[in-house]
Amino acid sequence: MTWLLTGGAGYIGRHVLQQLVAAGERVVVLDDLSTAAGGRLPAGVPLIEGSTLDRSAVDAALREHDVRGVLHFAAKKQVGESVERPFYYYRENLTGLQTVLEAVVDAGVRRFLFSSSAAVYGMPDVDLVTESAPCAPMNPYGETKLAGEWLVSSVGRAHGLSTTSLRYFNVAGAAAPELSDAGVYNLIPMVFERLTAGRAPRVFGADYPTPDGTCVRDFIHVADIASAHVAAARRLAADPAGTTRLTLNIGRGEGVSVREVLDVIGKVTGYDTTPEIAPRRAGDPARVVASADLIHHELGWTARHGVEEMVASAWEGWCHRHPEARA
Repeated sequence: MTWLLTGGAGYIGRHVLQQLVAAGERVVVLDDLSTAAGGRLPAGVPLIEGSTLDRSAVDAALREHDVRGVLHFAAKKQVGESVERPFYYYRENLTGLQTVLEAVVDAGVRRFLFSSSAAVYGMPDVDLVTESAPCAPMNPYGETKLAGEWLVSSVGRAHGLSTTSLRYFNVAGAAAPELSDAGVYNLIPMVFERLTAGRAPRVFGADYPTPDGTCVRDFIHVADIASAHVAAARRLAADPAGTTRLTLNIGRGEGVSVREVLDVIGKVTGYDTTPEIAPRRAGDPARVVASADLIHHELGWTARHGVEEMVASAWEGWCHRHPEARA
């Protein structure tokens, strides 16, 4: 069967694409190339340049390549931008998803995997966040992901699709330097950017109720994110009856503090990572760590990569894009 990857040229999409191709799956990519990871797609992988808002482009991809399943990554993902531009985020993330789902139903496609986020949880006050934890997103980005899960699930029930939503925690690292994330929106690349500029890393709040006073998060290597998608896609492929309805966390189930990440970055890069302490940011919970039990039970999946591997591969990717960082 053939899988369509919407947003398959982006950071996470390219890693999933790489592993699907290595596993012998046939794939086609629909992407507007606004956040492409860089480099060419693997040989033999068709690319349709277009938006998920363009129904004709989605229809053509499904029809011309006899697509039997969809992995939907295409979305905008900057939290701060979502607060400033809610109309844009709801249009790109929700209307785009609706357009794809309508095309999927009309084409008779029966398998759909949705790229979601731990942002759906908001500020969970628990040691480990299970999939049954209350969802209370704190920004339009998280809202669009939660509403997207609802839409995917409702369409699945109404039209007999097998569906899965995967909630990512803090994604980091790269399988190859050219596939690294070009954005500077998360902790590790933000630290790299300041170190490269000769500035101290900035830590927002060192007085949280955690062992070292800094926030604790669950960091997950993007290669592990990709292997979870391959496992989920195989589960959907094995269910032609359209009865699968899964919502799963992707995390390691281990918390790492911001200070601990800085220590690893110092070890990997050789830079002094003594931080500049800034006030807390509004809305930052002290601890957000996934429970990874359900995905292991349902898919037999477990994360394989540790924090040092994430940082080292992210650093190689950063230096690939910023050669001056090694100076």
